[in-house]
Amino acid sequence: MWPPDPDPDPDPDPEPAASSRPGPAVPGLRALLPARAFLCSLKGRLLLAESILSFITFICYVASSASAFLTAPLLEFLLALYFLFADAMQLNDKWQGLCWPMMDFLRCVTAALIYFAISITAVAKYSDGASKAAGVFGFFATIVFAVDFYLIFNDVAKFLKQGDSADETTAHKTEEESSDSDSD
Repeated sequence: MWPPDPDPDPDPDPEPAASSRPGPAVPGLRALLPARAFLCSLKGRLLLAESILSFITFICYVASSASAFLTAPLLEFLLALYFLFADAMQLNDKWQGLCWPMMDFLRCVTAALIYFAISITAVAKYSDGASKAAGVFGFFATIVFAVDFYLIFNDVAKFLKQGDSADETTAHKTEEESSDSDSD
């Protein structure tokens, strides 16, 4: 899907462009959309849910008297969108100098903590309906971000554990080889 095919197959039907046929700009726009396979994956669904919940929470805070809290959902919405497209476009493979799992983990941990704090404040301190709705959506976002950082933590821990066991195996082989050569 990415990068788009520089020379697509020519149209076998030479009819003039009908109103139902897309214009030349459509393939370019489709290249920007995440692949359906990624959106159906667990990570894609989590990032999509994070984006949607952050946007809804942002809109609720804009309409409420607790508008002081609207910056956090806006930033989390933008960061979730960035990570959604970065993962969909496989930028982690292209930009290997960045520690993507750690950045994603820190984003999820901070988002969960911030959403939890501002949601409690919005529900407890403000009495208008939009603030209460923002608090409820913030609690849902807290749960989604917490699930995401739990899954990221498990993946990173599993990866590190495999690396440690490989290092231990190599160290044991080296010790055995050195003890065999000493006994000769």
